[in-house]
Amino acid sequence: MTKPVKDNFSARSGSYARFRPSYPAALFEWLFSLVEQKENAWDCGTGSGQVAAVLAEKFKNVYGTDISASQLKEAVQKKNILYRVEPAESTGFSDAFFDLITVAQAIHWFSFDEFYREVKRVLKPGGLFAVIGYNLPTIGAAADTVLKKFYYGTTAPYWDAERKYIDDNYQTIPFPFEEIKSPVFSMNFEWDASHFINFVSTWSAVLHYIKSNQADPVPAFRQELLNVWPEAQIRTVSFPLLLRVGRLKM
Repeated sequence: MTKPVKDNFSARSGSYARFRPSYPAALFEWLFSLVEQKENAWDCGTGSGQVAAVLAEKFKNVYGTDISASQLKEAVQKKNILYRVEPAESTGFSDAFFDLITVAQAIHWFSFDEFYREVKRVLKPGGLFAVIGYNLPTIGAAADTVLKKFYYGTTAPYWDAERKYIDDNYQTIPFPFEEIKSPVFSMNFEWDASHFINFVSTWSAVLHYIKSNQADPVPAFRQELLNVWPEAQIRTVSFPLLLRVGRLKM
């Protein structure tokens, strides 16, 4: 059964592009080492094009698709990136076209059976498929406590059901590929409290909360966080990276 299409990020596409974390160079170096030919790559659910922009450094042609035209308007522009407003489950790409397909922090929104059917159709024999994501970050004991209270308390009823796949570190998604054991990666950033609060404001659960209550939960979170993290103080924010990588089963 086809899942209803959910567009949770168009409303704040500008903030999403500015404040969402980017993935580490070491991750892409490892992925690129597994791909012999670098002709065509597809980043599905590309959002603001963060991953597509990195793929464009190595691949001749990069295609980024998303259901949100608003997100794509904010996407990184490069001569060899072509963006399309298309659902990941049904595209206009030719069969056996891609050397690499990536989906970053988005696969939980897709209809798995239909998406995987499309991946198998458009991926070249021997091509690589990579599911990438990240879970809650760590900042420091006191700040982590405030964050978990907001995540597991204030916003908990407003997360879509699909969020459980991230809570499970993508280990419970179906993965019908010959899986490749991956190294452990993390994303580490030097952020001040304001940047982190702006990142939290992009959460889909925050948008659902606002819609349901006609009130924004972030100002109260901000005040509580600033009690333990001075606004201008720079701290290391560390996100655990989620990763499933594989090739088509022969």
